Amino acid sequence: MLLAGDIGGTKTVVALYSQESELPAIIKKSHFASQNYASLEEVIAKFLASEAITVARASFGIAGPVVEGVARTTNLPWVVDAQATSAQIQAPVRVLNDLAAIAHAIPFLPSSDKETLNAGKPAARGNLAVVAPGTGLGEAFLTSSGNRYHVHASEGGHASFSPANRLQAELLVFLQERFGHVSFERVCSGSGIPNLYSFLKETQKYPEPAWLAELLAQTDDPTPLIVKIGVESRAEISVATLDLFAEILANEAANMALKILATGGVYLAGGMPGRILSFLRKPQFLQSFMHKGRFSEMLKNMPVQVVINPESALFGAACHGFEPENFDD
Repeated sequence: MLLAGDIGGTKTVVALYSQESELPAIIKKSHFASQNYASLEEVIAKFLASEAITVARASFGIAGPVVEGVARTTNLPWVVDAQATSAQIQAPVRVLNDLAAIAHAIPFLPSSDKETLNAGKPAARGNLAVVAPGTGLGEAFLTSSGNRYHVHASEGGHASFSPANRLQAELLVFLQERFGHVSFERVCSGSGIPNLYSFLKETQKYPEPAWLAELLAQTDDPTPLIVKIGVESRAEISVATLDLFAEILANEAANMALKILATGGVYLAGGMPGRILSFLRKPQFLQSFMHKGRFSEMLKNMPVQVVINPESALFGAACHGFEPENFDD
């Protein structure tokens, strides 16, 4: 058996997979409210309490940086230590960043887990780009060697925001006055949505309805509300915010595609793309993605897909665990 998990500040999902099939086949899965537990070990103990099985190895994706098998979660008072967990289950354990886990899933996702925005003409074993706007902006890429893909981490989301048109140039100036350095994460993530909304409001490009201002004043996190109102087309300023977000995401996805030569495809993951699919399906998204001058034709041939499986990080952790090479010391 393989034990896999996706560890987040809100919830932790743990699952057992059979290693008798070519791809991870789930045997049992449970969701845990992370805040109700003191550690990952406590979650695992509860999950395995009624299971008379032997775990061969385990792989966990976690929302936070991983250094030498140790991760301190951003929104939890947990320290996830591969050695400590290994001692608990008496099997090898690997801990990886949640975006790296998603990247491990990409080559194995079924078509039902993906929404195609651009079919393109994928190159066999071509490089793959992953751009994942969630709370922050994660990025990774995969390169092929022989018959398997290798995942490479990236902090490209913190690279400097590069405007693609006059409106975005105005946005950059607006945010530079607030933050100094403006990364793509400031404008292309869940935490960046309020920045886009404030820009459109404070520069008087769109009026803010009084009813929406009242609702926003009552919430600690404005992003879900802005997104919901925009998707439902209930306020022009929220629609404009998501249009701007989609254009910036297209620009950065194309940047990533060119930098790593993603002839195999570009995958949009994380929490945001699936929530705003209607905006990504608008012609403006692919127009922005392909707006790269002499390389526009190359980008037309690159598939663009949205990962719509909300548990792709869990599946990716399992895929990582199925590769024995990932457990070589």
